[in-house]
Amino acid sequence: MSNETLQKGTLYVVGTPIGNLEDITLRAIRILKLVDLIAAEDTRHTGKLLQYFHVNTPQISYHHHNRLSRQKELIEYLQQGKTIALVTDAGMPGISDPGYELIKACIDENIPIIPIPGATAAITALSVSGLPTDRFVFEGFLPTKGKTRSDRLTSLKTETRTLIFYESPHRLLPTLTDLEAVFGDNRLITVARELTKLYEQLWRGTLGEAIAYFQDSRHLKGEFTLIVAGCQPTSELTLTEEQLKQELIQLLTQGMTRSQASRHLAQVTSLNRRQIYALSLELTNLTQD
Repeated sequence: MSNETLQKGTLYVVGTPIGNLEDITLRAIRILKLVDLIAAEDTRHTGKLLQYFHVNTPQISYHHHNRLSRQKELIEYLQQGKTIALVTDAGMPGISDPGYELIKACIDENIPIIPIPGATAAITALSVSGLPTDRFVFEGFLPTKGKTRSDRLTSLKTETRTLIFYESPHRLLPTLTDLEAVFGDNRLITVARELTKLYEQLWRGTLGEAIAYFQDSRHLKGEFTLIVAGCQPTSELTLTEEQLKQELIQLLTQGMTRSQASRHLAQVTSLNRRQIYALSLELTNLTQD
């Protein structure tokens, strides 16, 4: 509705372009012009966008390092009846950035929040990946190292939904290598880089092929979005009893009950839930039913 007026004391969560500046909505531009203040992840970066669209609204920084101190200030500002537009460097605020914490705090304080939709790299890449889009899981950035990282990947090994990850250039190759080690080299993947920008790249193939292709990825610029095919039910039909036990142990140690783990594995193997549950009873000191 073009005659929309701002509501006092409201936080507007505004989507901004992920690359091409023309991928911003008319509504977003109008909101940015009308609010009292813009809370930006990087005021210099957002300043270029505001200058391009002749937006003169003052900015204040809100990012990972100052989020705790700045959050109280922004809440008080809203409680005074002022309006704030929350923006991130690219895409929708709150997705893999500290915007989530401010939004949660506003909810706790009963401060109105209005979303102003915009582009998101995850959905943009998924839409052209050629992989199933009816069911998917957004994982964002994986833990960088250690047991937390390996546990996360192992928990996703039998996930049947399409998987979406974000990654930086210098960690792309290690991540592809870790994905191949857990998922296998034949799992399909679409690698999207520099989406909507001049050097946009969409690469499709298997994890094994991706590792070979992106050997020199450290020299590439821009963030990567990885769309990975989910586990196909037929891919785990040949699990041996010992392998099945190992899968059960992994799921149980992550907090699943025997019933939950059995139900999960029944979806990706040729065994029924009762057979798997019976096998789980042979594993002791792991979990309660």
